[in-house]
Amino acid sequence: MKPIAVDVMGGDYAPSEILAGAHQAADAGIPIALVGPSDLADTRGLPLIPASEVIGMDEDPASAIRRKRDSTLVVAAEAVRDGKASAMISAGNTGATMASALLRMGRITGVQRPAIATPVPVPGNTPTVLLDAGANAEVQAAWLVQFATMGAVYSRRRFGVENPRVGLLSIGEEPGKGDSLRKEAYELFSDAKGINFIGNVEGRDIMTTEVDVVVTDGFTGNVALKTMEGTLKTVIKSLLTAIGAPEYKEHADAIMPALLPLYETFDPDTYGGAILLGVDGVCIISHGSSSARAMLNGIRCAKDMVETGMVDEIRSAIAATTVE
Repeated sequence: MKPIAVDVMGGDYAPSEILAGAHQAADAGIPIALVGPSDLADTRGLPLIPASEVIGMDEDPASAIRRKRDSTLVVAAEAVRDGKASAMISAGNTGATMASALLRMGRITGVQRPAIATPVPVPGNTPTVLLDAGANAEVQAAWLVQFATMGAVYSRRRFGVENPRVGLLSIGEEPGKGDSLRKEAYELFSDAKGINFIGNVEGRDIMTTEVDVVVTDGFTGNVALKTMEGTLKTVIKSLLTAIGAPEYKEHADAIMPALLPLYETFDPDTYGGAILLGVDGVCIISHGSSSARAMLNGIRCAKDMVETGMVDEIRSAIAATTVE
C-alpha cells in the first residue's frame, strides 16, 4: 500500500502529538509520509513531502486554499490525487481539509455533494454513523439519499455491519413528520433501491441499537453531534467529580474497572476522527485537539478504508442508485 499522507502541522497539538501518532503507526507497519516543512525535526527516517505553508484553524477555508497553495493540507491532497499517497489525514482546519480534498482529489462521478461521516458511540454495539456532520449546511432531498448510500458503505466497510439500517433524522417517527425537506426525502428513500431504509428516527435514537446510519443535513447533524459531545463531557465530568469524593473512594475503586471501558467507548480519540465521503480518495478529518492516540487510530481507519476498497464500492453504489 502507498503511504498515508499525514498533515504534521494540523491541530492544536501539532507537530508533537501528530508526529507521535505517525511514529506509532509506522511502528505498527503502516506506511507513512509526513507532510510538513522541509526542516521538520524528529522525522525518525519517515519520508517527508515538503510543504512551506500552514492553514490556521481560524482562517477562511476557501480563501486560504487559494492563497496557500503550498500548504500542508493542499500538498497532502495533491499527494493522494497524484498517486503518491493512498490517503490523507489532518487534525487541522476542518473546512480547509474538506476544501483541499474536494478541489484536489475531485468528487466521485455522480456524487452531488461530499458529506462528513462521524461515528457516534453506542455502548455494547457498533457505532452509529451520522452524516452529514457539517459539510453542507443546506441540502437537497436527493443528496440525503446519496449520503445514505455512502454512509451504508462506510458502516459496512469500517464496522462490519452487513446490511446497515438507515434512518432519516426528523422530529417524529411518522412518515409525515418534519419539514418539507424531510418529507420529500422520505418519499425518495421509500422508492430508493439498495438502501435498507427503516424510516424516520429522532435524536434520541442516534446512540441506540435501533439504527446504523443516520442521515441529515450538515447544519442539523453538526448541532446534534456537538450537543451529544457536550452532554457526554458534562455527564462524565460530573460522575468523576461525584465518585472522587474521599468518602466514596472505596466504592469508586471497586466500580472503576467497569467504568474505564465505557469511558474509552465515549472517547473521540478511540475512533480517530470523521471521514469525508464522496471525494475520489480517502480523507480522514481528525478533531482539532487530537492526541497521538487519536492520530494513530485515524491512520488505522484510513489504512482499513484503503485496503477494503471503500471508495470503489461507493463509486459502484452511487452508479447503481440514481435519484433525480
